[in-house]
Amino acid sequence: MSNVSDWNEAAGELNAIVASFDEGEVSVDDLFAKLERATTIIEALEARLALTKAKVEELTPRIAKVADSE
Repeated sequence: MSNVSDWNEAAGELNAIVASFDEGEVSVDDLFAKLERATTIIEALEARLALTKAKVEELTPRIAKVADSE
């Protein structure tokens, strides 16, 4: 997964990376690559959360307007 397209898949990959650190399964050679990938996933998920928050904030007044008119 070179990019982060699916939330659950990305979260699962991130959890697997963290678990490999917890279990001491990471060689020194793999450490940087795994840290870099974890950082990429975290940044992508944070960006998706920010976008989702912005969409919710945009829709909230519209939903309130509909609810008020009923």
